[in-house]
Amino acid sequence: MYKINIASRTLHFHVPAGTSRGVYTTRKSYYVTLSDTYQPGVVGVGECATLPDLSCDAMPDEQYKQKLHSFCEDFCRTGRIDIDAMRPFPSMLFGLETAKAQLDAKGSINLFNTSFGRGEEGITINGLVWMGSFDEMFQRLEAKLTAGFRCVKLKIGAIDFKKEIELIRHIRQTFTRDRVELRVDANGAFAPEEAMQRLEALAQYDIHSIEQPIRQHQWQEMARLCADSPLPIALDEELIGVNDPAEKALLLDTIRPQYIILKPSLHGGMTGTREWITMAKERNIGSWITSALESNIGLNAIAQLTADIYGSNITTPQGLGTGQLFSDNIPMPLEIRGDQLWISDKDSYY
Repeated sequence: MYKINIASRTLHFHVPAGTSRGVYTTRKSYYVTLSDTYQPGVVGVGECATLPDLSCDAMPDEQYKQKLHSFCEDFCRTGRIDIDAMRPFPSMLFGLETAKAQLDAKGSINLFNTSFGRGEEGITINGLVWMGSFDEMFQRLEAKLTAGFRCVKLKIGAIDFKKEIELIRHIRQTFTRDRVELRVDANGAFAPEEAMQRLEALAQYDIHSIEQPIRQHQWQEMARLCADSPLPIALDEELIGVNDPAEKALLLDTIRPQYIILKPSLHGGMTGTREWITMAKERNIGSWITSALESNIGLNAIAQLTADIYGSNITTPQGLGTGQLFSDNIPMPLEIRGDQLWISDKDSYY
């Protein structure tokens, strides 16, 4: 009934993407192309990609390919995705879920028949300013504001913290809170003993939230920060590898963050993302969804999922502005208009 082909591709960043963990210059992905005997010529394509030293299912290429082939063979044999078996491998689960969703949608990129997927409305997104020197980061911020972004996320933790505070102070002297919403992402760069002092320093500048101030797996320290911080805290890396629903509940109940941020290829695929957001909502914890440096294939799937989960007229900026990062991205009818991601007017099939 089903047939699957797996191919790989390496994409190249226009500008090296810097985080507190290092710098990315390339991004390798595996693409699962799914077809069946009942729909000749119709395919579904999903992207499977890990981030080194971050994804819970990162492994050497040959081992990754073998594992992905095994899951695809199981799917072809049974006709169903074994969610429980694939929970520890979220990037593979996300890719297979995407391919199946597109095949079910008869090859359309409008995976869940949403207003966004039909090109009737956009999804509000934030601009992303990568780490760099003071001048580089300020120039990148100005470019985002000129492009029409009203929410900008700054990657911090790579240069001297005093320099970063100086940059943020300069931004706030130039752009008021009404003009631009600022989010910061530390990627776990702060030591627990210095984190509160740094949060207090950041809080003076009308920061919306900070992502992952300290490294993951320090639940009690993170819980203390979330309880006492003058700045709302959003968990990101903390959620990686927490795939069992009972453990998810324990994490949320222990740490009690203000927000969680979901990257489907890191946080349980489409199924796991839906679980996290449902459980967070039950606890009055906010959320939004971001990409994890996927190509346009993965980015479209994440955007379609976002529209399906949050519904129409999404006003909380989502992290879906990564489609312009690569010099050789896969063409898709995704375009940024002002501070929104849109599907272009034409219907598209991959």
